[in-house]
Amino acid sequence: MSIGRLPDHEQRILDEMERALRRDRRLDRRMRTLRLSRLPDPARLLVRLSAYRPRVWTVAVLLAVSTGLMVAGIVTSAPGVIWAFAALWPVALFAAFRLLCRWSGG
Repeated sequence: MSIGRLPDHEQRILDEMERALRRDRRLDRRMRTLRLSRLPDPARLLVRLSAYRPRVWTVAVLLAVSTGLMVAGIVTSAPGVIWAFAALWPVALFAAFRLLCRWSGG
């Protein structure tokens, strides 16, 4: 790759592309408001969570796996199984709650 100046025809093409991009107001606004953030936007996360619409089979599988992990945790007392149940149980309950809300028309 050459480090020198671009040939004239390539420079003209590049200038025309830059002119066209400068005229795009929506792109300009998006570039000005571009925020680099390491933390997710809490409002956006809440909107996505409230829009979650689980299917019946998803909820059934989550509840079945949660119940299996609960039984395995009771029988074996293995910390890994108990932590897996602790991580999966709230997700299963939230999915079941969202499904029931959808069914009730709320």
